[in-house]
Amino acid sequence: MLWNIALRTLLCDRGKLLAGLIGVIFSVVLVNIQGGLFIGLMSKASLLVDRSGADIWVGHRGMHNVDFPHHIPERWIHRVRSVPGVESAEPLRIYFSEIALPDGNFEGVMVVGVTEGSELGRAYEIVDGPADALSYADGVIVDQCDDDKLFDPTIGEIREIGGRRARISGKSHGVLSFLVTPYIFTHYDRAVDFAAADPTMTSYFLVRVKPGADRDQVCAAIKSRLDDVTAVPAEDYAATSINFWMTRTGIGLSFGAATCLGLLVGLVMVAQTLYAMVLDRISEFATLKAIGSTEREIVLLLGAQSTVVAVVGISIGIVLSYVIQAIFSSPRAAITIPLELYLASAVLVFVICLAASALPYLRVRRVDPHSVLQG
Repeated sequence: MLWNIALRTLLCDRGKLLAGLIGVIFSVVLVNIQGGLFIGLMSKASLLVDRSGADIWVGHRGMHNVDFPHHIPERWIHRVRSVPGVESAEPLRIYFSEIALPDGNFEGVMVVGVTEGSELGRAYEIVDGPADALSYADGVIVDQCDDDKLFDPTIGEIREIGGRRARISGKSHGVLSFLVTPYIFTHYDRAVDFAAADPTMTSYFLVRVKPGADRDQVCAAIKSRLDDVTAVPAEDYAATSINFWMTRTGIGLSFGAATCLGLLVGLVMVAQTLYAMVLDRISEFATLKAIGSTEREIVLLLGAQSTVVAVVGISIGIVLSYVIQAIFSSPRAAITIPLELYLASAVLVFVICLAASALPYLRVRRVDPHSVLQG
């Protein structure tokens, strides 16, 4: 009975019902797309860590961002390899440099030197060029998504990086940094030449532990042997790198403000729709009260209307969010919407819709049932 009255009341004025649904759909889509863009953007801040294949990252004490390393002596790696529980450890170099462009200008790049023959630190997958691209003389790997910045380099093309000869020997896809500087992957020893850096120093040690080894204990053992380093599990360093940008820029605040604004708009639209429906049928609510409906039944009726609007709007909004993600997500503007975000947005908007039913209830509560009986 209650649901029947709620549905009939909503369907009697389909224009207002549509306005309410649009508000809910807009809120759900905005929360998911904003959240997906935020997650996709921040995942770039830890991309090298997430794709490194390492269990533990070792760097200079106080390391706070994977893209801004403070270099450490390369010879320390022997101490790391001797720690019980360490299966393998490889050095990784990260330097800022410049690549020469065909028009005579230069583009800032981030040179990443990885050990040839090891999977540690190999954050890319070659999609164009030979699989052993780094074994070629002066070989470097660039990303297809950076073609516009690098003036469409082709496989085999000769460029200069840091004043040294470089050959484009392979291309990856979707390996983009949080900064505007493209990643350039190359051989570990060659990275020093491209940045004119000290060959006795390196940026990180990437560690893979033996099966069953406790990573926290291995980290503690590494730090006990090397006082000036920080050793943390890979996921912890990924979170540290993301937190660096979250706390030192206003990016979290700006995304959060936009999301809250969308929720506010949705709340206002749903509340306004329900309120307008109540005003149009205030005599009907007075009749319900005159024939004995209690305050609790009136509240349940309004709650049922909000539930119908919320469930239909949330369902459409989630489907629309999924379609937008599938069509518009790209490596440069990734939209990453995990299942947890879908569920959180649905629960949040549903609660807001129920809260929005409070406004029309305040109006119904003041209705005098005697006005109906008196004609």
